[in-house]
Amino acid sequence: MERFSLIEEIANGQEENAALWGETSQSSVYAGSIPELALDGLLNSWTHTNTETNPWWRVDLLKVYRVNRVTITNRPTNPTRINGAVIRIGNFLDIYSNAICGVISSLGASATVTFSCGGMEGRYMVVHIPGSQRILSLCEVGVYGTLAGNLAVGGAVIQSSTSGDWFAEKAIDSNRGLQQIYTGCSSTLSETNPWWRLDLRHIYRVNRVVITNRKDCCAEQINGAEIRIGNTLENNGSSNPICAVIPAIPAGESYSYSCGGMEGRYVNLIIPGDMKMLTLCEVEVYGEGPVLKRSFVKVLFHSSNDLTDSAMRGNVLKQLGSALADRGFTNVSLSWSQIPKREMMRKVNAGKRRCDSGK
Repeated sequence: MERFSLIEEIANGQEENAALWGETSQSSVYAGSIPELALDGLLNSWTHTNTETNPWWRVDLLKVYRVNRVTITNRPTNPTRINGAVIRIGNFLDIYSNAICGVISSLGASATVTFSCGGMEGRYMVVHIPGSQRILSLCEVGVYGTLAGNLAVGGAVIQSSTSGDWFAEKAIDSNRGLQQIYTGCSSTLSETNPWWRLDLRHIYRVNRVVITNRKDCCAEQINGAEIRIGNTLENNGSSNPICAVIPAIPAGESYSYSCGGMEGRYVNLIIPGDMKMLTLCEVEVYGEGPVLKRSFVKVLFHSSNDLTDSAMRGNVLKQLGSALADRGFTNVSLSWSQIPKREMMRKVNAGKRRCDSGK
């Protein structure tokens, strides 16, 4: 029997560190100290570049955020290496095109500093150290703020049926379909209670939803459509609370509907009734969040299985997910942040040997 350590991620409804959802990279990697180590929640691991000119570390937040603050935790050894590091926020892969949020003049070993960024907007947060013969090491990084743009972009969509090539995805392609409606809008068939659903992938506080109607004809088809927001897929999501009912939208126009911060993962549009067709040229969703945060919890347990095997690790996560679901924790995502480490149980093994020798 061997002992392994596990990191699991659980959504717990607290403030979101947007960096945890992003993708990291750095200018170089020294001795396996990969950029992801700045987001592993551990204080005994850190990133490490080679000794080089202008080393950098970057997190792609995947969407544009209004960044309120950035936190940096220094490594416990060689703390002066971080002196002079510059924190930048922006939308450019070119480091120096992004605006400066702060500069780390010095930071003690294992210390954490917070920089206020005042709502700076950007998809990328970069830490870099100007100069030659420099090393950049980061123990932990936090990026806190709210989404600045359209939450629908990057979501997953589905609809009750599809007319021709008027696919559900065309309602969130940032093309309002005003010039080429046949390539820019979604549409169902004529049916009973047609619906379209957007999965935001995480729970958000939705402030408003913007709907663009078709321009060519049949503007009245959208009359009576309900906008619903919530977290259930019951009735294909159409059981979620109503944000608004669309009385009418003129052809080619975009109307905004206030949802007052309703919380939900799913945005549904449905037209109740028979022989109805739902056509959407663009759906935009604006709000704040995600409401949920990924937390890192270290778990120690005994296992006779070889958890260095990826298939076995997958089975363990399924078992943990089922156990949590039985206890009512259904909105949980589990993943391995690193390969479990085998730990020798010297006391247990020593006791076993004493028992064996006494037989």
